[in-house]
This record gives sequence, C-alpha cells and structure tokens, in this order.
Amino acid sequence: MSLSGSETESLASRRSKKPKYSKFTQQELPACKPLLTPGIVISPSLPQLLRYHIVINHLGLGLETDRQCIAQVIGAFSLIGIVFVPIGLASLSASQAVVEIIDRYDAECVSANDKVGFIQDTKTDKACTRTITVPKPMKGPVHIYYQLENFYQNHRRYVKSRSDKQLRYKDSANLIKICEPEGTSVNGAPIVPCGLIAWSLFNDTYAFSVNKKAIEVNKKNIAWDSDKSSKFGSDVYPTNFQKGGLIGGGKLDEKMPLSEQEDLIVWMRTAALPTFRKLYGRIETDIRASDEITVVIQNNYNTYSFGGTKALVLSTTSWIGGRNNFIGVAYVAIGGICLFLALGFVVLFVVKPRTLGDPAYLSWNKEALDHPN
Repeated sequence: MSLSGSETESLASRRSKKPKYSKFTQQELPACKPLLTPGIVISPSLPQLLRYHIVINHLGLGLETDRQCIAQVIGAFSLIGIVFVPIGLASLSASQAVVEIIDRYDAECVSANDKVGFIQDTKTDKACTRTITVPKPMKGPVHIYYQLENFYQNHRRYVKSRSDKQLRYKDSANLIKICEPEGTSVNGAPIVPCGLIAWSLFNDTYAFSVNKKAIEVNKKNIAWDSDKSSKFGSDVYPTNFQKGGLIGGGKLDEKMPLSEQEDLIVWMRTAALPTFRKLYGRIETDIRASDEITVVIQNNYNTYSFGGTKALVLSTTSWIGGRNNFIGVAYVAIGGICLFLALGFVVLFVVKPRTLGDPAYLSWNKEALDHPN
C-alpha cells in the first residue's frame, strides 16, 4: 500500500520531535532593547525613563544627562559619608566611656587538681574571695554579668528541650514529652520546669563589698517584661525540680511563681553564640576610682567538664548600652568608604570624563560610520 506525498509528510511530522514552530517558542517576538545609561537607570518612573531614553537617543543630550547622574551619585555617597562618620565617632566615644571590669575566676577558685571532682563534691566549701581595684569612676547603676565561654546554648537539642506551655499554664504540667531526659523525677512525677535549659541553670552566687563595706545587689527587673508577663505563668510553681536522674545546676524556690524567678527567666533566653553574658543584678551606688571591691563567690557551676570558662563582669552603660566598638567601627568604615568613592568619582569626572549617553555609541550609528554608503 503506497502513501501519497502529503500523507507521508503528515506522518513524518507526527513522528518528529521537533516542536511546532511559533514566534513565542522560537523567541522571535518583538523586543525592546533600551540603552541603559545612568540617566535611565536612576529614573524613578516609567514616564521619566521614556523621556530620558528619547532625549538620549534622538536629541543627542547624553553628556548633560551623564553629568547630572554623576553629580547625583557623588552627592549620594557624600551624604552617606557625612552622616555615617559622625554617628560612628559618637558611638566609639560612648563605647570608650563605658567602664568595664572582667575577672575570670574559674581556674583560681579551684584548689584541687581534680577540678571536676572538686566541683561535683557537695560537701566541699566552694567559697572564693576575689579583690578588684576599680580603675575609673563607675557611675551607678553598675551592671553585674556572668560570662561563660565554650557553652553552646544554641545546640538544637538543648534549645528544643523545654515546654513553653508548661512554663505558661498551670494545667500543662504533664506536657513533658520534648523535655527528655529531664522530664520526670526519679519517682516518675513531672518536673516543672522541665528540660535541659532549666536543668542547667547557672548557680554561682556573688556577694559584694566596697572598701570592706557590704553593698546590696538589686536583682529586680533583670529580665524582659515581655518574658515575665507572656512566657512564664504567675500561677505556675516549680515542682520536683532538680530531682531527676542527672545532677544539674541551680535550684528554684518552690513557693515563688516562675514569673518572679528572674534568674531562671534570664537563663532561659538562650544565647546565639558560645561566648555570652547574662545579667545577674545591679549595684545602684556609684563606685569611685581606686576603690577595692571584694567579691565572695560561691563557685558552684560546673564548666570544667566541657572545658568552659567563667568570668565576673562589672560594667557601666552609655546611650548605646555596654561597651561595643563594632557599631562605631562599622559606621566609620562605611562612611569613610562612601567619602572615598565620592572623591574618586570627582577625580575621574575631572581627569577623564566620559560621554556615556552620546548617541554615537549606539551600535547602528557606529555601523553607519564604519560602512558609509
């Protein structure tokens, strides 16, 4: 049986994998290819874009547009530099005005060679006295922090080991599934608050005296108000805490609701980095230069098992908070770079100007010049 020519072509077209021809599939639709000069790029609206495009391509006014664009770029960089550099210098000045004292005590406050055994022995007196001489006047309130290093509070399993509903609601004490291995006590009763974060609560204590005169540490309002009101219940009390199968950190007052136990609230706001500080309290009085601060430390917290360190930090504050040079350095660096770029654009524009918007640079105009009739 023979096939006609048209039938053969139809059968071949059905068997072929070649796509059906269309201008869309072959990307042959009409397209606009504008000349992206600075005047067009910085144009804030479509009408202005079209207006610049017409002016540049048909009236030959590209040079003037380029001058305006470069002037705007120079002005923008100069403005950023002029604003950022003073802010950075002010931030650096405020940071340098902060008086900060850091006293690492984890090594000096252990008298035994077996540090882990010493810290785990409940019968050993772990009191340690440190003397600090104040280098500069410290205007109250003086903030007291404890600083830990090599402690990864951002570990995924550690961060998830808590029950937010249990912390907030009295009727949710049994929601302990995600708190293992610190979910139940040795008797099988639920632990409140459960989880590894609460279980590892920091429990070193500090008692201060200035020139042998005892001073009180204010431990009120050291936690965020939003945490106290929204994350920890005023009718939720600790039960069976630190009565599990593992030896943990600090203990809690079972007669005080969680919303008032601010040391716990501060601790449970986990840190993002392995070196962090947490607020312990405040000294509300001023401390003069050359005063001697005596600190009696109860060295209870076990950082020796994982190679961590502990330090006591005393710090004043400024309008940007504690000492932090990074903000000031960043502002000065960015402002300086912008001023340098502005100066560079000025030099280039004066020494070697360019007519980027000249229609003579268009491809079809160049071809006409290269191939005259």
